[in-house]
Amino acid sequence: MAEYRRKKRKVCQLCAGKEITYKDENIKKYVSLDKGKILPRRITGTCAKHQRYISGEVKKARFMALLPFVK
Repeated sequence: MAEYRRKKRKVCQLCAGKEITYKDENIKKYVSLDKGKILPRRITGTCAKHQRYISGEVKKARFMALLPFVK
């Protein structure tokens, strides 16, 4: 029998109590390095509610010239 291992589900860091704003340096964790795109939920491990929040904060940071727009 072929056994497979289920990957451990990632815990949403924002649900765990960590806060993030567009001013934080940690917002780069949610953006790809090469093209500057917002990373999907399955990679970052955030819940749907906080993924929408993060996308808004990334867009604010781009507008304030803290992050580059998509290349």
